[in-house]
Amino acid sequence: MCKFFCNFAAFFRGTDNFMAKLLLIDDERGIRNTLREILTDEGYEVDVAENGKQGLEMAQAKSYDLIFSDIKMPEMDGMELLEHLVESRKSKVESTDSFESAEAQVVLITGHGDVETAVQALKMGAYDFLLKPLDLNRILITTKNALESKSLKQETKQLRKKVAAKGLQMVGESAAISRVREIINKVAPTEARVLITGPNGTGKEVVAHLIHEQSARANGPMVEVNCAAIPSELIESELFGHMKGSFTGAVKDRAGKFEQADGGTLFLDEIGDMSQAAQTKVLRALQENEITRVGSDKAIKVNVRVLAATNKDLAKEIEKGNFREDLFHRLNVIPIAVPALNERVEDIPLLVEYFSNQICNEQGIAAKTFDSAAIKALQSKEWTGNIRQLRNVIERLIILAGNKITKEDVEAYA
Repeated sequence: MCKFFCNFAAFFRGTDNFMAKLLLIDDERGIRNTLREILTDEGYEVDVAENGKQGLEMAQAKSYDLIFSDIKMPEMDGMELLEHLVESRKSKVESTDSFESAEAQVVLITGHGDVETAVQALKMGAYDFLLKPLDLNRILITTKNALESKSLKQETKQLRKKVAAKGLQMVGESAAISRVREIINKVAPTEARVLITGPNGTGKEVVAHLIHEQSARANGPMVEVNCAAIPSELIESELFGHMKGSFTGAVKDRAGKFEQADGGTLFLDEIGDMSQAAQTKVLRALQENEITRVGSDKAIKVNVRVLAATNKDLAKEIEKGNFREDLFHRLNVIPIAVPALNERVEDIPLLVEYFSNQICNEQGIAAKTFDSAAIKALQSKEWTGNIRQLRNVIERLIILAGNKITKEDVEAYA
C-alpha cells in the first residue's frame, strides 16, 4: 500500500506547500501512518490523532490549515467532530472578524459513505468528502485545492483590511502629533510592546491600528479588547477562553482573545481597568507566551504582540495598589503619549477639513465650507472630549447649518 502511495507522491512532489499544518484523525493506525508519511514527504507539517475526541483537543490547542477526519470512530465520530469545529468557528466569527485567517478546512473520510451523508457534511461546512479505499491522486489534489481555497479566503480578508486601513489616518502637522507619528514609524516594524496613554477621545485606538498595519503582522488578526467594558468576573474568560462546564453559562469550549490574535496583534484598551486576577494571568502570558483556558490545566502556546492603552496614570494606580508594577514594566517598553486636542489646536483646521469631507460623503450631501471666523471659534473652544468631541460638533454643524458654516453657527450649535 505504501509503495502504491509513494509512486503517486513522486509525481506531485515539488509543489509549494508553504509548510501548511495538517491534522489526520483516524482510528486505523495503518491509514494514519501511511497518510502522514506521504503528506510529510510532500512538505506538509502533519500531526495525527487516533480518535475524534483527541483530534478535537488538538484542533482547539493548535491552528491547522487542513483537517482530514474519518467518520466512523469511537468516542466521537467525524460528523460530531465537524459540528464542534463549525460551532467553534461561528463563536470566533461572532467575537472577532479576523478568525478566517486561522480557519481550518475539513475533509471527511469514510468507508461507508452515501450521498445523504456527503450532502449533510458539505452543508455543515466540510470542504470535501472522500470515500475509502483512498485514492492518492484524489487526496493530493483535494489537499492542494483545500489549501488554495483557504489561502484565497485569507487574501480576500487581507484585502478588505487594507482597503479599510486606507481610511485610517492621523491628521495633523503639529509638533506634538508629528512626534507621535515618528514613534509609530520607528516602533511598528519591531516586536516591541507599546503602552499608549492619553485622555479619552484622543485617538489611542487609531495609534494601535497604525502600528499593526505597519508591522510584519499586518496580514494577521488585529483583536481588540475593551477591558473597561467587560465585567471583572468575565474578563479572564474573554482573554484566555474557557472549557465547557467551567462555570455557569459555559455551554461549549471557547477560545479567548489571546488565541484569536495568534500570529497577529492583541490590543488591550483601557487596561488600567483590568482586575488584579486578570493582570496576573496577562503577566504570565507575556512572560511565557502561553495561556490556559478557564477550567483547563493545559497550556496553549500563543504568538501575539500586545499593545495596550489607558487614560489612567498607571504610576498612581500602582501606588494605590490597583495595578501591578511588574505588568506595567512588561507593557511599557515603548510609551506613546497621545496629546489632548487642546495641546494641538493648530491641527484643528486640518481636522475640520478631514471630518467635514468624511461626514458629507457618509451623509451623501454636498460639501460644506467653514469660514475663517468659524475655524477660529472652534480653536478657541475647550475640547474636553478631544477628537471625538470635535467630530461630533462638526457633524452637528454640517447637518444643522447652511452651506457655509459661520462663527454664529459655531456659537449656536457647538
